Amino acid sequence: MTKLIIISAPSGTGKSTVIERLLTDRELNLHFSISATSRAPRGEEQNGREYYFLSPEEFRRRIEANEFVEYEEVYRDKYYGTLKSEVERILKEEKNVIFDVDVVGAQSIKKYYGDRALAIFILPPSIEELRSRLQKRGTDSMETIKQRVDKAEKEIGYAHLFDLRFVNDDLVTCVEQIRKAIAQFIAK
Repeated sequence: MTKLIIISAPSGTGKSTVIERLLTDRELNLHFSISATSRAPRGEEQNGREYYFLSPEEFRRRIEANEFVEYEEVYRDKYYGTLKSEVERILKEEKNVIFDVDVVGAQSIKKYYGDRALAIFILPPSIEELRSRLQKRGTDSMETIKQRVDKAEKEIGYAHLFDLRFVNDDLVTCVEQIRKAIAQFIAK
C-alpha cells in the first residue's frame, strides 16, 4: 500500500533541501504533491509544475465542493491548499506522496489519512541558529527575518503533534535519519 509523508518545518530549517534530497532516493518511490494556490504565478512558474494556479473564485468553489484535503487563506483571497485529486492521482500511480505543508495543513492531512500518513517535523538546532541561517540567506529584511523567527517559534509549539521530529543541525545526517524513518514506515 502506498503511503503519505508529510514534512513541515519553520522557514530556514532546510525543509526544501531535505525534500529535494529525499525525492532523489528511488527506493522511497516518492512523488511530490503539488499544491494549489490562488496567487498569480511568479517568474517562470507554470501551472501544474510549481502549483495549480486557480482564481480566488475557483478556489472558493472547490472549497465548497469539498475538493481539498486541506487549505488555508493566508492573506485575503490568497489561498493555498492540497487538492484531493492531486493526492489520488499520485496514489493511483503507485507512488508514495510527499507533502511540504505548514503545521496546520500537516495536521489536516494526518487527520484525513490517519495511519497511512507519517507526519515529520524538522526543527532548527536553536532559534538563534535559525535567525543566523535566515540572515545568511541575504534575501530578507531584518523585519521579515523577525517575522519568520516569531512564526517559527509558534510553529515549533506544534512539533509535539507530529509522529516524528528531527533536528537539522547537520543536513546530511538529518536527511539520512529522515530517509531511514520513511523507509521503515513505507515497509510496514
